[in-house]
Amino acid sequence: MSDPIRLVVVAPNGRMGAQVCSLADADDGLTVVARVIPPGEEGGVLLDTVNGSVADVMVDFSHHTVVPVHAAWCADNNVAWVLGTTGLTEAEQEAVAVASGHVPVFQASNFSVGVALLADLAGRAARVLGLHADVEIVESHHHHKVDAPSGTAITLGKAVASARGQNYDDVKTDGRGGIVGARPRGEIGMHALRLADIVGRHTVHFGWPAEGLQLAHEARDRAVFARGALRAAVFSNDKRVAGEPGFYDMPDLLSGS
Repeated sequence: MSDPIRLVVVAPNGRMGAQVCSLADADDGLTVVARVIPPGEEGGVLLDTVNGSVADVMVDFSHHTVVPVHAAWCADNNVAWVLGTTGLTEAEQEAVAVASGHVPVFQASNFSVGVALLADLAGRAARVLGLHADVEIVESHHHHKVDAPSGTAITLGKAVASARGQNYDDVKTDGRGGIVGARPRGEIGMHALRLADIVGRHTVHFGWPAEGLQLAHEARDRAVFARGALRAAVFSNDKRVAGEPGFYDMPDLLSGS
């Protein structure tokens, strides 16, 4: 039997980090060698005290402001990086890109297999319908979520825009208010709901004359994301062992490439 994959889990006391640790602890093929916390928090260690030589993969669902530090640490220590943090700035995303030149970086806004399939289906529908269809994306999450729209909703919007030959940032509209005028052709509307303890719901609405189509996914248990992140960790470690740095995401995991 091969040695278990050694994980560094960032933010182990958060919703996602706690799930990742719990599932990893129950898996003989995985072991958590370090639980990394921010300064002042209990229940783990600081990243600069972790010996990178005893780690294989970092699983990171922390705050976007620490992404550059984690990017450099993974690159310097040959540790693959599974990144689920959303709301990154352009500079922070550039740090992710730099790290991917040294180690495997698996970045996703949502680690659900169902959401990956939803993005694929939304792209297919957008290619068929083109600009003849209006598109609105509605996402719902718990009231503790701090960013809006969700990273997953943005991923879906980008899938639609790419399929239609558009630049997402040029055509997206975040909600509407006031006298906004008629809906422009090709616009992608983004809407965020924050309600109680909803884990995650995403619906892509297509509407064109006399017809409509809705593609939707609902996550009923946060464990689905943690399971996907651990699948990504195994995938990323395989790439690390094979000496294949680069940028990977959910379609790569589903295709096994």
